[in-house]
Amino acid sequence: MKDADPRSKGKGQELHHDAPVVDLSAEVAGIRLKNPVMPASGCFSYGREMARWYDLSRLGAIVVKGTTLEAMPGNPPPRVAETPAGMLNAIGLQNPGVDRVIAEELPALRPYGVPVIVNVAGSTVEEYVEVARRLAASPDVAALELNISCPNVRCGGMHFGTDPAMAAEVTSAVKAVSRHPVFVKLSPNVTDVVALARAVERAGADGLSMINTLVGMRIDPERRRPVLANGFGGLSGPAVKPVALRMVYEVSQAVRLPVIGMGGIAGGEDAVEFLMAGASAVAVGTANFMNPTACVDIIEELTDWCRRHGVRAVRELIGAAWRAK
Repeated sequence: MKDADPRSKGKGQELHHDAPVVDLSAEVAGIRLKNPVMPASGCFSYGREMARWYDLSRLGAIVVKGTTLEAMPGNPPPRVAETPAGMLNAIGLQNPGVDRVIAEELPALRPYGVPVIVNVAGSTVEEYVEVARRLAASPDVAALELNISCPNVRCGGMHFGTDPAMAAEVTSAVKAVSRHPVFVKLSPNVTDVVALARAVERAGADGLSMINTLVGMRIDPERRRPVLANGFGGLSGPAVKPVALRMVYEVSQAVRLPVIGMGGIAGGEDAVEFLMAGASAVAVGTANFMNPTACVDIIEELTDWCRRHGVRAVRELIGAAWRAK
């Protein structure tokens, strides 16, 4: 029996060839995925930048960074700061605008044959609608992810994601012009995330992404000033995982929509927890900054976990933490 390549990463590649085959396939809102792991928006740029590290066709899907109607320069630096067990960011949705994304970024992902989910952002309902309308004409888009909960954009941004009525309004308006499934990215900065989820479900959402970042900050004691130029930013990384897991657990029992779970996923067992909480797929964010191969490592570790626990199909794990109650 041939030994595993010593250069290979992840536990999954260390298993013998006769190990049981695990069916990793997943489905979210009618989109078939070869596995349930994808990068989270904003943590993978537009995808091709990461192709130097591994073959992107190994991913379940690719979620590109927030895309707006017009190009945005983002917030002034410093706009990223480390925190214990996480990071703060106040990038401010820097992007080249939807027309350039359609013309230049999305076609570059075609060779990988992976579903592409475009994160859509705006400061008015009309902007969301126009971005979605333009993306509807692109053959390179599998789904939209409405970023209604970005905590570091001064105009618009998070207020859509904290008011159920406003969240429903933008969801309904985008659904009216989109030919693609629409996922709504929910904010954790609310008192009742279930109410928000139910509102966008009634408005026609096809799925949910959750959670977005928590609002946080750091202060430089020497300068007596906030570390981020924007003052506040979005907290992500392992520190937010317990919050994210709880919200996925609650929401997945309250609505019939598929959930893409995220928030502090850094290893295969983290992914297992989110699936057991009710997520149909998972997205990996901050871990990509620490380890460029985080997504494929997690795919391998998830496969290894399933083999060791006699799980033949990863979909068996979905909602396992509450379905047996």
